Amino acid sequence: MAEIIDMPKLSDTMTVGTLVKWLKKEGDTVANGDMLAEVETDKATMELECFFDGTLLKIFAANGAQIEVGAPLCAIGENGEKVDAPAKKVAPEPKEENKEEPKSVEAPAAVTAPAPVAEVADLGSMAKVVAPASKSVRIKISPLAKKLAADKNIDYSKVKGSGPGGRIVRADIIEAEKNPPIAAAPAPAQKSAGGARPSAPTWPWRSAFDKSPIQAEGTTALSNMRTTIAKRLVESKTQIPHFYLEIEVDAAPLNALRVQLNNGLGVDGVRVSVNDFILKASALALRALPAVNCSWSESGIKAHASTHVSFAVAIDDGLITPVIRDTDQKTVFAISTEAKDMVKRAKTKKLAPAEFTGGTFCVSNLGMMGIARFSAIINPPNAAILAVGASVKIPVAVGEQIVIGERMALTLSCDHRVVDGALGAKFLNAIKDHLENPALLLI
Repeated sequence: MAEIIDMPKLSDTMTVGTLVKWLKKEGDTVANGDMLAEVETDKATMELECFFDGTLLKIFAANGAQIEVGAPLCAIGENGEKVDAPAKKVAPEPKEENKEEPKSVEAPAAVTAPAPVAEVADLGSMAKVVAPASKSVRIKISPLAKKLAADKNIDYSKVKGSGPGGRIVRADIIEAEKNPPIAAAPAPAQKSAGGARPSAPTWPWRSAFDKSPIQAEGTTALSNMRTTIAKRLVESKTQIPHFYLEIEVDAAPLNALRVQLNNGLGVDGVRVSVNDFILKASALALRALPAVNCSWSESGIKAHASTHVSFAVAIDDGLITPVIRDTDQKTVFAISTEAKDMVKRAKTKKLAPAEFTGGTFCVSNLGMMGIARFSAIINPPNAAILAVGASVKIPVAVGEQIVIGERMALTLSCDHRVVDGALGAKFLNAIKDHLENPALLLI
């Protein structure tokens, strides 16, 4: 009897997965351990492993389809065996105006979902892909093709799709790169009443950061990751009683030590960042004040035996928080090496679920982007999150004199059900003490 492979739950928050592409085709012989397909979850892109020997008899989900957890993907059995698609449904299709009727494809209708609508950036975005101006036009494009189009700066609205129902797939983007579509001639500019061509509004900040044209009005389709982020942040902000504490750290000793280490190429050529020291300092503060290294639950406050510090990484679809496990037991150089590897793989969605779950505390650092201070939203089930601002030079009082000093703002967001004000203050001061004596973090 054929074995039905369902969409697995590949992360703790996953409800829907996107079938990016099949690595095997119908009729292929497969074995236990083979990779069948690439699946995009709400946090990463992962390979779907086969646990049976036999023949891939039937594929029920087309490339680009969004499939509910538990819905059928394919069937594996003996060569020539007949198999029918189980009657399971995919994620409900979102309602939208002027939506065209989906065309049938050679797969059970219960499994194939429509591609997301065209992605349109707002004024502050760095997006490269230009979406069509008309709000009623709906472009069928697979998630992988859309990402490739963005990477290669290709306007996918002018690309003809060769996939099911005219869907644009990866091969179409590659072909468009080789043979760019001919763009329509621009419409003549309208003249003002006085005969002069009106000038477009300019914003000085755009010239420095964004050379792309201002995008047309439209709606950006929600990715699995963005949907999950929205849900969890709303839950966090509405269900967790946040309060905030801020402290300033003398960053001069830390910056001086970091420069000294990096000029000497550190240990085994590892170059360290300010964030590496902050992760280590946070871990040691958690070890000193374990009441912060806890989580709230309706049955009681859970204390964590290990110190696993996560850190926020911005990616195309939102953000993800890789976890440095047993952070307090690792050197700054080991933390740096592990963090760099995780950031690289996070940006390509290659992190395993165990690498972005199970954190007991989180650090969010926007200082590297020039943000002086901010407050972060707690990442459940953590009881606190640390927001790190930029190191800035400001006048400070030293005795009776005013000198130029370096200060860095740290803001702690606390779950008041677990962390009280006094405890939060002690915790922040513990981090401050470590950062102002950074040589001790190298021990």
